Amino acid sequence: MIDPTAIIDPAAVLASDVSIGPYSVIGADVQIDAGTTIGPHVVIKGPTRIGHNNRIYQFASVGEDPQDKKYHGENTRLEIGDRNVIREYCTIHRGTVQDKEVTRIGDDNLFMAYTHVAHDCEVGSHVIMANAASLAGHVVVEDYAILGGFSLVHQFCKIGQYSFSAMGSVISRDIPPYVMVGGRPTKPHGINAVGLERQGFGGDAIRQVRKAYKILYKSGLKLEDAIKMLDEMTLETPEISCMASFLKQTGRSIIR
Repeated sequence: MIDPTAIIDPAAVLASDVSIGPYSVIGADVQIDAGTTIGPHVVIKGPTRIGHNNRIYQFASVGEDPQDKKYHGENTRLEIGDRNVIREYCTIHRGTVQDKEVTRIGDDNLFMAYTHVAHDCEVGSHVIMANAASLAGHVVVEDYAILGGFSLVHQFCKIGQYSFSAMGSVISRDIPPYVMVGGRPTKPHGINAVGLERQGFGGDAIRQVRKAYKILYKSGLKLEDAIKMLDEMTLETPEISCMASFLKQTGRSIIR
């Protein structure tokens, strides 16, 4: 399962059925679990742990040093979950000691070609990053979010669950759950209704999410007053609770 041209450090730990393609380089302190396939010309540097049944395509660079001038060789790490697809020329970097010392990737994500996940990012599960979408350092992307091609996310931003950014979006503030953004400058453009339908949200739930969006963006209320109204909605519509909680914790304020 390991091509003879691949270079595997003796300190790497690979499950017995891991496949490593030609000319790939696996460094020390790399752990790769069962069912994972590494294509040709992939470089993986540790400390990095990669879970089960992932597929990493050719020319990806995984677990490299963070692109942060404060980084001076500290022992930071990258953790990747299960069933992720990492396509050609993706770059995913380890964390820094100035944050949590780790970059974390969840399960069932798709990172299309040329995407970049910088140091200290946290990517949930079922996330799609289309071609050349890029995360600066310390970004949080919640479950089921979709970043369109060439979307750029500023450091310390948070991308809410089930949100959607159109191609070429420049995101410098947080995106609440369910919200769809796009344009230059990037602005909110309703809710991700199609995405919600695909994920099994019923018609009533989608109507309530749309109502919450109107409270947040169309009512003219201050953010704190809009949050109070969303809190009241959560009593009958639990789907709104993640939106209200997100707004209470926003650090860079929201795209509005």
